Amino acid sequence: MAQPSHLRREIMLIAILAVIGVIAGFVLSSGDRNETHSVLGRRPTGYPQLVSIEPLPPSGGEMCQWAPASASTTLAAALQQPSARAAVQSSGLASAEAAKRAPVRVIRDPYSAYSSVAVDVQHNEVVLTDESLFNILIYDRLENTPPAAAMSEPKRMIGGEKTKVEFQCGLYIDPVSGDIYAVNNDTVDTLVIFDRQAKGDVLPTRELVTPHGTFGIMVDERNQELFLTVQHDSAVVVYRKMAEGDEAPIRLLQGDHTLLADPHGIALDTKNDLIFVTNHGSVHQVRADSGSASGRGGRKEGKANWPLNRDRAVPGTGRILPSSITVYSRNASGDTAPLRIIQGPQTQLNWPSGIAIDPERGELFVANDAGDSILVFSASASGDAAPLRVLKGPKSLIKNPTGVYLDLTNDELWVSNFGNHTATVYKRTASGDTAPLRVIRSAPLDKPALMIGNPGAVAYDSNREEILVPN
Repeated sequence: MAQPSHLRREIMLIAILAVIGVIAGFVLSSGDRNETHSVLGRRPTGYPQLVSIEPLPPSGGEMCQWAPASASTTLAAALQQPSARAAVQSSGLASAEAAKRAPVRVIRDPYSAYSSVAVDVQHNEVVLTDESLFNILIYDRLENTPPAAAMSEPKRMIGGEKTKVEFQCGLYIDPVSGDIYAVNNDTVDTLVIFDRQAKGDVLPTRELVTPHGTFGIMVDERNQELFLTVQHDSAVVVYRKMAEGDEAPIRLLQGDHTLLADPHGIALDTKNDLIFVTNHGSVHQVRADSGSASGRGGRKEGKANWPLNRDRAVPGTGRILPSSITVYSRNASGDTAPLRIIQGPQTQLNWPSGIAIDPERGELFVANDAGDSILVFSASASGDAAPLRVLKGPKSLIKNPTGVYLDLTNDELWVSNFGNHTATVYKRTASGDTAPLRVIRSAPLDKPALMIGNPGAVAYDSNREEILVPN
């Protein structure tokens, strides 16, 4: 029989205190082995220890809800005893005191880090997503931060707990309404859509539950279809453009034959009815018996055509492939092989992320993240093809570019540089080490971008005296 909700909460609290107590007891018990330990029992460097706790920012993360399946379990039953509760509360005091301590220092980027970019040509505005402070920022398209200025102030900002804006990495602007579509890649499995004039901590106009690890977005206006790349599950899912809530996708492109491998950016060639997908290169084999894939983000059992969950990966089958661009028919679905693939050392592809297509010139523009460059290929390129031109160098200011946008109306190329707090704009045909026409900057020139995304752990290398953070 299920426990009442108030009892489940009480059991959960007691269990958490028990864990804290065990840790605190273990740490304190080591105090007699080292006279330099403080009264709170901190262990020598290299051991796990509670230093302090900082409050989450207003838009900070979510906490999983946990409750034991039954109070008849050994732990839950034991914790019902008054003596056990008293012991837990007593043993947790030291850790509670440690939690009150302020941190000695904090490693954090206090400035916006631009991850994707799009231009609203109807209203002469440029929209940028920020994965550092969790905002969507709207600037005048002609904004140009002076070298002596600390930053450029946006015209509007969308951010806060109500918005569900956190690690937004994909961006699309409706060419008619100006609505802003922003995709979350990590903490909130939701595509949020805002009215063009939205600002502050406001609710989205519409939301769509998405697979975990969704990255890129593209909309086929002619067929009213919404395309999303799914990074971890190596898939492309397609919805109705106006889909919302827990609506199922209308088709799925996924499987070993697709050669999708950690897909990021996606672009549509309306002239030739093709889609282009950039792939970082990591992939795992998944079981064919997909059935249903319940998981994060409100997924439902038996949801039609839902991407395979990472839990269904075949153990020991992960592999790293060279980065690539894979090309498919617009309506490709299932485990369909690409029509062609751009891949090889001459391509210079190194973590390609954002991608845009120039239908007039028949060219592909690729934000080459780890290569600090923008690569331009012929849209008909195949195999180990060298780029037609490369935009790269210290004058260009391109650093870890993750977003790219081609403004055909104004003959401009926009780049969001995650590595240096800038969004830069160039002539469409720019190449080599060319300085940008304009720069939008979110931080002073002397402030390096830390590129801290969503760290899940931390360790200390005592030999090199370095902090290691998987990101």
